[in-house]
Amino acid sequence: MNQFKAHQKIKVGISTGDPNGVGIEIILKIFQDKDIFELFTPIVFSSIGILSDQKKHFKLKTELNSIKNINQLSSQKLNVIEAASKNYKISFGEPSKESGEIALNSFTDATNALKNGDIDILLTGPFDKSTVIGQNYNFLGHTEYLNQELNGEAMMIMVSKKIKIALITEHVPINKVSSYLSKKMLTKKIEQLSKTLKFDFGIKDHKIAVLGLNPHAGDNGYIGNEEENIIKPVIKDFLKKGLNISGPFSSDAFFGNKHYLGYDIVLAMYHDQGLIPFKTISFGEGTNFTAGLDKVRTSPDHGTAYDIAGKGIAKINSFRQSFFLAREIFLMRNDRIKSSF
Repeated sequence: MNQFKAHQKIKVGISTGDPNGVGIEIILKIFQDKDIFELFTPIVFSSIGILSDQKKHFKLKTELNSIKNINQLSSQKLNVIEAASKNYKISFGEPSKESGEIALNSFTDATNALKNGDIDILLTGPFDKSTVIGQNYNFLGHTEYLNQELNGEAMMIMVSKKIKIALITEHVPINKVSSYLSKKMLTKKIEQLSKTLKFDFGIKDHKIAVLGLNPHAGDNGYIGNEEENIIKPVIKDFLKKGLNISGPFSSDAFFGNKHYLGYDIVLAMYHDQGLIPFKTISFGEGTNFTAGLDKVRTSPDHGTAYDIAGKGIAKINSFRQSFFLAREIFLMRNDRIKSSF
């Protein structure tokens, strides 16, 4: 990255997540550091009252700038643009319909700003699905909503310095995972993953490991036949095309023997197959990146953490790292667009 890019400022939109969780605490802590304003102009979609109350509660020095529209940005303060919300008294650690409404409004307003080009990248704080579903929102997570609102096809990729794990299925019940899996779907996902590694991460000669669906990767058909009928034929087709791809691997042995260290990314079949090893290896240091869309969105690798909300002990590492990963991907995409002219 050249010197100009290294210091190029970009506008980052931030949704707070549930105000009764740790999201706002972490955001306020991150932007106490004045150096981060050299790289970002931050815009939080929330209520200035809520942020001010939490700033006071945690005894933080973060400077806030209340604005009515995107043209009033301060370059050295945490900008807060009013999202649709009512006056609300925080009850740390207690999810509620009201806190869910605030979280949802913050997220949808920030997404609209991303769609309209008012912000360059989007970072989303965690919310509790049980408090937002049904409030004109029937999606199982941020990823599914963004998949509807933005162009492209969303794919969840968990990223840390130690490992990258992509998911074939995301918030899908275990008893339905197999029905989602097909040669066509797996082929499409691997093609997308290969492009993401090349264009978003700059890894041209990448190595992809594919996990099996069943225990022992099916044991040659004795424990399920998805590996024999779907996964192996697709891998074979990609090998013929010259893609460096291997599998299907038995998940327990693959991670137990640290074989992931030999690959640029691991492709898991379902949520917990990928997220359990990722969080075991990198919890608190990782980032959730929504690949495959025309806009860049990241989030921390943790949830609302109601159990520690309000105590002032929430760690900022994962959320902070999410800012830098989103920025790197945004700048890399811009470079690719410029070089195509």
